[in-house]
Formats: sequence, structure tokens, C-alpha cells
Amino acid sequence: MTTTVNPQPVPSRSAARDRRSAPSGWLALIPLFLLVAVAVFGSFVVPYDPIRVVGPPSSPPSADHWFGTDSAGLDVFSRTVAATGLNMMIAALTALLATVLGIALGLISGMNESATGPFAWLARGLARLIDLMESIPGVILGLVAVSVFGANVVTLILVMGIILCSSQTRLTRTEVLRVRTEAYLDAARMAGDSEARLTFRHVLPNASWAALQNASNLFAISIIVTAALGFIGAGMPPPTPEWGSMLAQGTSDALVGRWWAALAPAVTLTATVVIVSTAANRLLRTPTSK
Repeated sequence: MTTTVNPQPVPSRSAARDRRSAPSGWLALIPLFLLVAVAVFGSFVVPYDPIRVVGPPSSPPSADHWFGTDSAGLDVFSRTVAATGLNMMIAALTALLATVLGIALGLISGMNESATGPFAWLARGLARLIDLMESIPGVILGLVAVSVFGANVVTLILVMGIILCSSQTRLTRTEVLRVRTEAYLDAARMAGDSEARLTFRHVLPNASWAALQNASNLFAISIIVTAALGFIGAGMPPPTPEWGSMLAQGTSDALVGRWWAALAPAVTLTATVVIVSTAANRLLRTPTSK
């Protein structure tokens, strides 16, 4: 007769559930809910079309144009709100792709680290590939990929997802190497569990939590890299509302005193990173975190 061995509980995950159930945990989500609402519904309620000329160029903030207009006569408020949806969608899908891909590669690498034959070579090759990817700045790789495949949403998500998965792979691999030596896995093997069952039932839930915690950092990095590519002219083509390209255009205006075109996207970008990072750290931090 075989017995079922349950995996050890993950303290950080139970702590996260406790924080979500606490009132302060939900309060931390209010700014995030508002930000998501703006990203999803904002483009439907903006007062002007974000890609059409709606007023005189470089008009200061007024009752008609709350954040003023840029040097092309586009409404800055409408473009900032529309860019929130685009930039957050790119960042969220990038973080999701990087996390899923990183966890999968980390499992493959970690579970076959001490194996023999082709699987061992695969695991060691993945580890060296991750080292190589982390040694090259993401913006450089993004520039190369955009120059080859063109600047569009799909390209940005795929390229940044592949680039950023290296950190998730390293985190998952480290946790897999730790978890696979636990005594309860030896007990599960003695109870007759296959390696595949051990991997998906015991190792995966316990080894992937670090990568899930790091997903909010990837979200922030994705927003910054997307904005950086747009700022240097390698991002979404104009007149697509995107924070980086808006900052690039607004910076030149700010040098001659027309500061409003750059202020709105800069503040919104910063607020988005802070809100998402704060909410994630509040809900996903480990019990020893302060």
C-alpha cells in the first residue's frame, strides 16, 4: 500500500493570504484597482481623440485641455490616459510571459542539474545561456530585435519577455536545487511517486514562489524599458500614445519653458511603477519582510 506525502507548506504564500484578508491588505490594492480601471476604460472616456490634432500647438493647461497640448496640438491628458492602457498591457503580458517561461526553464535546469546524458548538458547549457543574457543590457537587445522585426506590441512583448525571463529562470533554478534535497521528496519517492509527479506536485509549487514575487519587479522593468525605447525613437511608431515617445517630445518643449507636455507622462509612469510595486510587496512579501 502506498501513502500520499503532502508537500510542506510555503510560509510566504500563507502570509500573503493573511495580508489579503486583512483590511490593510485591501487598502493597499485600492490605488492598483483605480490604475487598472484607468488602463481598461480610460481610452473610452477621454475628452479627445488621442491621435488627432484638437487644439493650438503647445497650449498650456486650461479648462478645455486639462494637461495642455503638445507641440503637434494633441491633447496631453487624453494621450496620457490612452498610453496608460497600452504601457500597462505591454508590461503585464511581458511579466506574465517572462514568469511562465522562466519557471519552465528553471524547472528543467534545476531538476536535471545532476543528471547524466543529454539532459545534464541541456541543464548546464541553459545555465550558461542565462548568464549570457543577464550580461547584456535589455535595452540593447531590445534595440536589435526592434530593428530586425519592427516596433509593434507583439515584438516588444516577445522580446522583453524572453530577455527578462533570465532572472525568473535563475530564481526558480535556485529554489529547485534547494527544494529537491528536502526530506519529504525522498519520502515521496519511497512511496512510489514518479519524478514527473514530484516535479509538478511538490517541486513546482514550492520553487515558483520566488519568481511570482519577482513578477512585480519585471512589470516595472518592462514599463521602464518600453518607455526607454520610445524615448530614443525605437518604440511604438507615432502618433501612438506611449509614455516614452511623449517624454521625448515633451522634453524638447520643456527646455523652452513648455513643461506640461512632459510632466503628465513622467508623473504617470512613476506613479504606475510605485503603485504596482507597493501593492505587490505588501501582498507578496515574506513574513520576515518589513
